[in-house]
Amino acid sequence: MFTATTISASFSPMGMVTNFNRRRLPVFRASGEVFPSFLPKEVEKIEDPFARKLASRIERLPVELSISNNCIMSSCVKPVIQKSTNPLVLLHGFDSSCLEWRYTMPLLEQAGFETWAIDILGWGFSDLEKLPLCNVESKRDHLYQFWKSYIGRPMLLVGPSLGAAVAIDFALNHPEAVDKLILIDASVYAEGTGGLARLPKFVAYAGVSLLKSLPLRIYATNLTFSSLPLDTCLDWTRIGRLHCLLPWWEDATVDFMNSGGYNVSAQINQVLKETLIIWGEDDQIIDSKLAVRLHCELPNAIIRQVPKCGHIPHVEKPDAVTNLIKDFIETKTSPLPLLTMQEEKVLVSQLE
Repeated sequence: MFTATTISASFSPMGMVTNFNRRRLPVFRASGEVFPSFLPKEVEKIEDPFARKLASRIERLPVELSISNNCIMSSCVKPVIQKSTNPLVLLHGFDSSCLEWRYTMPLLEQAGFETWAIDILGWGFSDLEKLPLCNVESKRDHLYQFWKSYIGRPMLLVGPSLGAAVAIDFALNHPEAVDKLILIDASVYAEGTGGLARLPKFVAYAGVSLLKSLPLRIYATNLTFSSLPLDTCLDWTRIGRLHCLLPWWEDATVDFMNSGGYNVSAQINQVLKETLIIWGEDDQIIDSKLAVRLHCELPNAIIRQVPKCGHIPHVEKPDAVTNLIKDFIETKTSPLPLLTMQEEKVLVSQLE
């Protein structure tokens, strides 16, 4: 373990996130924070108090993979409360980590939910020194073995972006482990990694090296969140890039690219689990027409838009996402209403 000085905010996460367009910095008070020793030392440079707090909670738990007999020390954030009801399990998007949930996870915990955040095999902060395969089958097996070892009850599985494809694939292969699905700005219609799977290894490594570069990450952060102040953009880039600094990240990412990735589009209509679709109204990454298509193809789904929000609502609008998840979980006697007539007209017009 190593000790660093952190800054803890005296305001709610929503105040920091939803007001970033004002370009005014909040006032923080300094306090001590202890980070796990396996995190890259660059974690000390992160200023966001919620990211620092969540980083201090990251642990590694042993997970035995059945398909390779590897034991992976797997990174996650464990719940602060244990309940008898089915837990929320938060995944993350492509090439990301549990730090995506720095704003929303505390709110879900405050609402009384047992909440886990799990790093998908090959990303996040697990120990992959003895690199396992990082293809779809291995990622699925890793999540299942984690669930079997530490959770053991049907999950409310939350998948943002590519994490939605991970969640759908998992629910179809291990339906006994899933109670309901929550899909956020779902990236589920891409045909795997496409031509990237056919790249020569040296070209793939060059591309992955570029993917880790600070300029490209800053550009991606600006694309994902509009009108970010420069200092916030740099800090959020540090947060999103932190896991890339682990020594095995490039090997794991190339292995996933070469494996072909996720291709679940033909299986979506087989998902019978009750599903909540959350979509950022101003998503610049995934076309909103695909939200309508997903809603039509899932047999038991409802859809909710988050106004004035981009591709990662659980970062940009954590209060809205928390309320939608809370309503979805707590509404038992009758289904939630679908979109209003006006919202439905807008979405239908986008398909035309």
